[in-house]
Amino acid sequence: MSIASNIKEHAEVIGADGVHVGTVDKVEGDRIKLTKKDSGEGRHEGHHHYISLGLVADVEGDKVRLSANADVAVTFEEEESGKSA
Repeated sequence: MSIASNIKEHAEVIGADGVHVGTVDKVEGDRIKLTKKDSGEGRHEGHHHYISLGLVADVEGDKVRLSANADVAVTFEEEESGKSA
């Protein structure tokens, strides 16, 4: 079973340090689409961001734990186009 199939909608995405990164909207291809409410501020506000499944270390029930700390993981967030946020 792939790690993507274990990721549930509305699961919390947390960094390796346990800090909240976002909330799963759904999995699209090889990326996790985060809900708009976790989109940040300024030009990043009000649209979806994406996290590569390659950053997922583990799925524990309704939590998706990343292999990077939250402050580093957000630097890897992508826009819908696939470009870095």
